[in-house]
Amino acid sequence: MTATPLFPGFDGLMTLSRREGVDIRPTLLRVLTDLYVQTNAHSADEERQFVELTSRLIDQVDDATRAAVRARLAIYPATPAEIMDKLGLQRSHRGEPLPLAAAIAAAPTSAPAVKPPTEAQLRMASNLSMRPNDAAEISDMFFAAGASERALILHNLADTPLKASARIPAARAARAIHILEMAAFAEDTANFALELGEALILPQRIAEQVVHDPGGEPLACAARALDMSSAAFQRVLLFLNPEFGSSVHHVYRLSRLYDRLSERSALVMLAAWRGSTMAVTRAKYRSALYDDERHHARAATSQTRSAVQPGSSPATRTGTDGPKR
Repeated sequence: MTATPLFPGFDGLMTLSRREGVDIRPTLLRVLTDLYVQTNAHSADEERQFVELTSRLIDQVDDATRAAVRARLAIYPATPAEIMDKLGLQRSHRGEPLPLAAAIAAAPTSAPAVKPPTEAQLRMASNLSMRPNDAAEISDMFFAAGASERALILHNLADTPLKASARIPAARAARAIHILEMAAFAEDTANFALELGEALILPQRIAEQVVHDPGGEPLACAARALDMSSAAFQRVLLFLNPEFGSSVHHVYRLSRLYDRLSERSALVMLAAWRGSTMAVTRAKYRSALYDDERHHARAATSQTRSAVQPGSSPATRTGTDGPKR
């Protein structure tokens, strides 16, 4: 039997690291490390998967990401020996204090100080558009993940260079929030999904998936993309789905997530939802756009012609068309 992966959809996203234009390998390595250190012990299969995936990424990321991962694994007691050797960490023995990672060498004093990038420069650098297939993989991975994994994905999306969707105009967002609250009070999920799809320019299929998701994290992303206030979001949670709103744990958990969720993370996820629609459309019409015309042309020319064409042979006389002479 095939072992269950640590992170559903992670192997499919490894193709992103081999394509030009989009490099999310640092984000993938951070997410994988955060998921691994959440548990004190792992099975042999989980440790093997972590070693295989992490070994491929450590040598391909920048120094800042490698240092951050090294710091996390240096204080984690169950770090695999292969990864410790790869990161240059010392192995500890039972009863000894955990080793600290080696200090990072200070920059030469003679080197000129590098100014941190401004907010405008960061926005200009974040212009790597997602390809439709990549957007579909990110969207599918998010919907298939659990609650803790979704929170990590949203947290790391804020640091990716992927291009986010444009902000919804303030007047349009305010009108949509008012309609969404009224639909939530009436427990009208159909009109709620319809208005949400129109406000965020999402197809009805994605809008309904966001509204009916049992976890609630997609709904939090959609509300943050509209810049909905925390109080309004809590009211939507309480009234839209009575079964969901009756759980104090779920409402409190999503409220905390919503307060920490950044606008950029929500807009990047919104761009992934929109891009995934393009991937589905291309796959639906690929045969008609690529080889359908030539296929029909060959089928038309291969039809056999009838042996006798109209008017090609004289009509047979039956002897009843006139008197004999």
